[in-house]
Order: sequence, then structure tokens, then C-alpha cells
Amino acid sequence: MQYQIKINDTLLKNDGTLSHRGYSKKQVLQYNPEKIRLYPFRFLNKLRIKEWDYYGFTTRDFFFSATVSDIGYACVVFVYFIDFHKKSIVEETILTPFGKGCALPTTSREGNIHFSHGDTTVNFTRMPGKRLVNVQWPSFHNGEGLSADLEITQPDSMDSIVMSTPIGKKRFYYNQKINAMPVRGTLKFGKNGYDMKKLGALATLDWGRGVWDYNSFWNWASASGHLDSKTTFGCNLGKGFGDLSYATENCFFINGTMTKLDQVEFNYDPSDYMKPWYFGSNDGKLELTFTPFFEREAKTNLLLIRSEVHQMFGEYTGMVIPDKGKPVNIKGIIGWAEEHFARW
Repeated sequence: MQYQIKINDTLLKNDGTLSHRGYSKKQVLQYNPEKIRLYPFRFLNKLRIKEWDYYGFTTRDFFFSATVSDIGYACVVFVYFIDFHKKSIVEETILTPFGKGCALPTTSREGNIHFSHGDTTVNFTRMPGKRLVNVQWPSFHNGEGLSADLEITQPDSMDSIVMSTPIGKKRFYYNQKINAMPVRGTLKFGKNGYDMKKLGALATLDWGRGVWDYNSFWNWASASGHLDSKTTFGCNLGKGFGDLSYATENCFFINGTMTKLDQVEFNYDPSDYMKPWYFGSNDGKLELTFTPFFEREAKTNLLLIRSEVHQMFGEYTGMVIPDKGKPVNIKGIIGWAEEHFARW
């Protein structure tokens, strides 16, 4: 069963449980973290809240990402740039204790993020029909420097996948993923400058708020690309977090219109992430093969906080069937698939 939430309401009831469980195409539930009731003391609840805005920008040549997150114990801001041709990655992270400097909005529909630390500023700005991502990091990668001034187009008509997922009784995951948003603007890294519109860049937003189990594990797969000059394709697949009996986050998008999927199997070899991954939905609407060509491995071990992610980048090939339309062939769409363990 895929239960679609259509009513406007608050996310949490007074007792800290979810008011509605399932999915929606837009944010219809208002995140209200003041109602979290995991512990009787408010400061303890705040330490368990995990919040993030993750932007990923995909081109045929490279991938660029910028994230601002508050994981309760710390504010974590990180940026990375992957050159697909050179098979290289540069990544920098800033941590501040107890979320200092992080103030994330309670809705993705409006509200801005402004982070400043030393010579680094990261600004995410929401405006009608668009999002602005500005990153200024002069000391990035031993002083090579990174600068991004990007405008993302997000029409009101564009669908997204929004999940209200219970994790036990009073833990939850409230998340929105938006794929294949057109991008314009410039990205500069070191001596190289990139015109994102000319490169056909597409943006993905992962907007997450919630209270997770201390030990968590999940899989996530995502892609954004052009099927032709007039058609964009995006997909979002996931499993491993919470009770997905109400809905899964599995779906794909053709020109911003979503086709919802039921269950999707992740078939991969955890002993060799570079082998092809296979995805198939039980409703027959999606069959994809993901062939990795680059691995981003990120490990963190800070006593209380520990994480390990294997984020594989590669190409998706296969077939999808939209709700309204004939089968669509997918060939060579750039994206990623990951395995993630977190103790946080």
C-alpha cells in the first residue's frame, strides 16, 4: 500500500507521534520539532534531532555538492567536487559543536540558511520558483579556492517525493527529495570555471528532518539527467529506514511529473561496490542497471558520532513505465547509489 497524504496539518501531534504516515508530492505537513517527546527534557530531545539540506549538482563531467546539517551534537557543513574524467575527489568539512552557526528552516517552501565560519560562507536562499546556492570557500583544498553562485529553477508544478516515516513510536524521518532541477550560474574551483547552464547541470535537493535510531543503516539511489534536449529524467530509490509499510520513497520523474513505485529491490555486492547494481520494482514499472565508475568513501569516527558511506557514482541504463505513457528507455544517465551506516 502506498498511502498518499493530501491534508494540510502539522507533522507531530502533542504526544510526539506522527499525525500522518505516508508520502506526498509536496510538503503538506508542517515540521514542528517543539513537539518531539522522545525524552522528558527538551535539551536532550534537541541532541537527537537530525536536520540537513543537501544539494547535489550533476553534469556529464563532474558532480558538486554542498550540505549544511545539524546532527544535534554538531553542525556539519561539507562540500565536495568529483571530477569524473580524472577520477578524483576533493572534500572539505567544517564542524562546530552543538549546532553552533546552523539554523535550518522548518519547511522547504520558504526560509534561508546562512552559515559563516572563518573565511567560509554557505548560503541557501529560497525564492518563488527558484533556489539560490552560494558558496565562498577561499581556503578550499589548500588555498585553491571554491566559489559557487548558482540558481536552481523549481516551478510550482514540479513534483517531489515527501516522506513521513515512523521509526518506532516517537522517532521519525520527514524528508523531501527533488530531482532534475535546471541550473544556471557559475562554479569555480581553483583555476577552472564552469558555466552550469551550458553543461546542462541538474540539481537534486535532499531536505531531511527527523529523530533517528542511534544505530542506523540505509540505501539511497538517485539520478538526474537528460533523455533528450526537451526531456529530463530523475529517480529516487531508498530503503532501510523506519517503517515503510505506509509508503516507500521509490519513484521516478519525467519532466517533473512523478510516477510512484511500490517496493524496489537493491541487488548489489557489499564486498565489491564497483560491481553493477540492479534495481527492479515489484509493479514492473522500473528495471535499471547501475554501473559504477567512481567510489566516494567517507568515514567519520568521533566517539559518539561514527559513519561510513560508500557513495558510488556511475550510469543508469534500463527501462521505466510512466503512469501515463509508453515504456521509456534509460541510457547513460549519471547518478549515484549508496550504502550508509551511521551511529549518531
